[in-house]
Amino acid sequence: MPSAAMWLDGLLSPPGGKRFNFIVALRAALGSTLRPRTARRVARAIPEVPGRTPHVTLVGAGPGDPDLLTVAAARAIPQAEVILYDHLVGPGILALAQPGAELICVGKRSGQHSHSQEAINDLIAAQARSGRRTVRLKGGDPMIFGRAGEEIEHLERVGISVSVIPGITAALGCASSAGLSLTKRGVSRAVTFVTAHAREGDATEPDWARLADPKGTLAIYMGREAARRVGRGLTAGGLSPDTPVLAVENGCRPDERHHRTTLGAMAEQGVAAGDGPTLLLIGWALEERAAHAGDALGAGGHVGQRFGHD
Repeated sequence: MPSAAMWLDGLLSPPGGKRFNFIVALRAALGSTLRPRTARRVARAIPEVPGRTPHVTLVGAGPGDPDLLTVAAARAIPQAEVILYDHLVGPGILALAQPGAELICVGKRSGQHSHSQEAINDLIAAQARSGRRTVRLKGGDPMIFGRAGEEIEHLERVGISVSVIPGITAALGCASSAGLSLTKRGVSRAVTFVTAHAREGDATEPDWARLADPKGTLAIYMGREAARRVGRGLTAGGLSPDTPVLAVENGCRPDERHHRTTLGAMAEQGVAAGDGPTLLLIGWALEERAAHAGDALGAGGHVGQRFGHD
């Protein structure tokens, strides 16, 4: 029995003429309706805004290596007339800005906040209202521990449109740079992203017992200063003190360093990382290669060259 779509297809096709494909037409109609809604959020580059209506493009700078920028990010950065960037954005990425672009550091470091989030929100809005092409450049992916939600809410509340270019988040960049898989059949079936940095004045601890899953891998962002607390919480939550830990400092940069330990040792001694941003990777999926990651891959942060590619 012919379907309704086949019947309509035959009904609307003129005799001897070009067939009218109802399904294709329906898909095209739906696509033209839905596509603008999607494009409003996910940008390929800085959109053309008629009359320079205030607009901000949030761009993920990735984990540090300029080669790990998305194509969209590599297009958007040179188009910007003003870039508001975080401390985690490296000089190699900022070097892509066009000559004459204004570069404004609004970065935050643990214990060294140079701007409050409210001040950053207001500054982004002011730059967008100036009529210049405005990029808010964030390390990693702006939607993961980047406070992008707060900035988007503020900008839309004051009538400024926003689009987002995602980036490679630090956990994925660091794992690739170390040659480690965060999941492994029969060993790790889940990956959990956790921030070790709480909001100022928030003394609430994560639910360590829930996070202490021996069949999962944890990626602890901004973990250097909280390493002892993280180790104590997870061991108290039931995770074995022998669980492998790899601390990646300055991930995907030329000065990348790896520091190997176990969860129990980290609970007692912390990690021997320096002053750079440090990500903690914790779990049994790291066991097979974690013992070699620091020796074979301990210097330099170029993911492709690390594995012998040109």
